[in-house]
Formats: sequence, C-alpha cells, structure tokens
Amino acid sequence: MATKSGTKCSFCGRPKNEANILIAGVEAHICNFCIDQAHRIIDEETNKQNSNKTSNLSSAFNLMKPTLLKAILDEYVIGQDDAKKVLCVAVYNHYKRLSQKEKAGDIEIEKSNVMFVGETGTGKTLLAKTIARTLNVPFAIADATVITEAGYVGEDVESILTKLLQAADYNVEACERGIVFIDEVDKIARKSDNPSITRDVSGEGVQQALLKLLEGTIVSVPPNGGRKHPEAKLININTKNILFISGGAFDGIEKRIARRLNTYAVGYSAVKNQEFIDEENLLQYISPADLKAYGLIPELIGRLPVITYLQPLSRESLRRILTEPKNALIKQYEKLFEMDGIKLSFDKQVLDLIVDKALEFKLGARGLRSICEAIMTDAMFDMPSKKESELKITYDYAIEKLSKSVVAKLKVA
Repeated sequence: MATKSGTKCSFCGRPKNEANILIAGVEAHICNFCIDQAHRIIDEETNKQNSNKTSNLSSAFNLMKPTLLKAILDEYVIGQDDAKKVLCVAVYNHYKRLSQKEKAGDIEIEKSNVMFVGETGTGKTLLAKTIARTLNVPFAIADATVITEAGYVGEDVESILTKLLQAADYNVEACERGIVFIDEVDKIARKSDNPSITRDVSGEGVQQALLKLLEGTIVSVPPNGGRKHPEAKLININTKNILFISGGAFDGIEKRIARRLNTYAVGYSAVKNQEFIDEENLLQYISPADLKAYGLIPELIGRLPVITYLQPLSRESLRRILTEPKNALIKQYEKLFEMDGIKLSFDKQVLDLIVDKALEFKLGARGLRSICEAIMTDAMFDMPSKKESELKITYDYAIEKLSKSVVAKLKVA
C-alpha cells in the first residue's frame, strides 16, 4: 500500500522518514520500532505466565505431601493402606517432577505409571478418582475392553486421550499434566502363547499400541473422538507428563502366584518359610513375572513399574464402607431423604444384613448398592408423596423387601 508523505506511525507518532519500515493497515500504520517493542512485551508476559504456572504447580504440590494425600484418601476409601501409600508416593513424585525447573545437565526424572491388581469392587477406580479430585487435575477413565488395534472395529488407543482432553475442557496444557485411569487392563492380556492364523487385535495388539502412549510421545488426537482420517482436525498432545494408572481384577492370577510360591518349596528351610505365606491374600505376593504369565507383554509391564495390590474386602471393611467414608452409601440415602424433609435411620441389624448379602454375592463394595436399592426402592417411591417426617428401616422391613426383589433370586456360583 502506498503511503503519503505526511504518513506517520499511529502508535508512537514517528514520521515515515524516521522509521526503517512503516507497515500500513486498514486505517493505521505501525513502524518497526513499535513492532520490536510489542514483541518484547509479549515475550516478557509469556515468560511471566509460564513461571507463575510453574510456581503455582510447585506450591500446590508442596502442600500435598504423601501423608496429607493419604489422609484425604482415608476420608473416602476404607482400608487398602498399602495401595494408598504406593499411589500417594507415585503421584507426589510425579508432580514434583513436573514442578522441577529444567536446567542443562540436570538429572532427568522419569515418571512412574502405576498398576493396581485387585478383585472387583475393592476400590481401584475410587482411589484414582479421589486422588485426581484432590489434586484438581483433569482425570479420565478409559475402558481397555473396547480398544482394538488400529484399523479394526472398536476404539483406537488415542480415544483415551480424547476423554482426557474433553475433561480438561480442551486446554492442552492442563491435559498434558492430567491423570488417566485405564480400567480392565487384564482384558487385553494375550489370549495364548500358541501361534494363530488370526490376529489378536483386542489383546496383544492393544498392548503394543499402548507402549509409546505410556512412555511418552506426541499423539495426534481427534478432539471429538472417533477414527482418525487424513482430513480430520487433530490436536497434538505430549503424553510425557501424563500419569497413567491401570487397574484390573486379573481373575485367576492367584493360582499362578500360588504355583510360583510352591516352586520354591524345596528343602527344609523352604518349608519353614512357607508358614509365613498368607494364603487368604495371595495378591500381596504379586510380581511382574505373574503378570507376564497372565498374558501381559514384558514391554507393557516395564512401562507400569509401580505394581501394587488391593486386599479383598472383609466383613468388617464392608461394614465400615457402608457408614464411615465422607460419601458413604448410608449417608447418601440419608441426604436424599433429607431433601424431602424426611429423617432416615437404619437398625444395626439391617446394616449387618446388607453386608452379609454383599459377601454372599461376592461383588465387593459395588454389591452394597444393589442390595440397598432392593431394600429402599419402595420407600423412595412412596415417602415423597406422604406427609411423614421420619422413616426407620427395620430388620423385618429389610427382609420383606429383599424377599420380593430380584436379588433374592440370584444364585451364587
């Protein structure tokens, strides 16, 4: 655009003959000096914001020492002290690693992804959810059972990051320091060691696809999920600082652990050591070798270096789960009725009955809600329409409702 002789910079007022370059806009001009100054201001503000974010992250996690994290977990999750300690240390070290200011020649700290092994309903998902909520970081749960090898019907491994990106409200920077919980990871175990003419697209194929994701790489993610195709808009996410927590029931792995422990029973000293093995909770002796024998490939196990177990829930633990946590099931029902102006209470015998039924069906903590719903459904249906202000659930009432429900017809295998 040609400029007239009287043209000057619209920002600093410098005339055209004193500026090296004068760039014309629609109704204004800007000289090269103002452009340089604006560039310096932008750099300073960007550096200030980045340093503030780093210091905020550092200060936030300086307050969250492992003991404090565990104390918060104790409010929501009953028992499982070993798993809590391992998780708190792994998370604390991970975010301490993120707050480290990188300098030339510094020791590079690698992240430690976590593997939970435990029966269904023992609290694997709850632990991961609670720790993410406590840290106020984006959190996503992915189900490994729906993931297939790229090119086959099902979801790609990138769909895991799509959920995390959506949880972070499409803030890539927040997404890149989030937590992903991969549930049912035992379902992608290798089906067998025997060669087959068909591909194991939902087993070993998925494990191979997860390797780079867990270790740390830049992944092109479709923001709305679905399959990737050449013309789709993709968002690049670096997984280097994303903490991956995986969990699985690994049904039947206790037999492999028992078999491994028995292989050492040779000689008198081995027989003496056998007395210290707790046969009621063999998961505490789990090792990477057991996971490999179950069907996980060594490369995947190596990228999930922190392995911990969750103990089977005892009768006492289930009884405490009903009433003690901050969001205990009984407290939830009391709150629901309180919103209708009704005071709800339970006989102690009713709580014992619920626990006994949950143990009978072997569903862990999840089984508690099914039994509570069977007892409470009629009351939740009728009471809001009545003018009563109090409801007490007695043992006879609970037995009557359970006998009429589908739960009573369940057969235990």
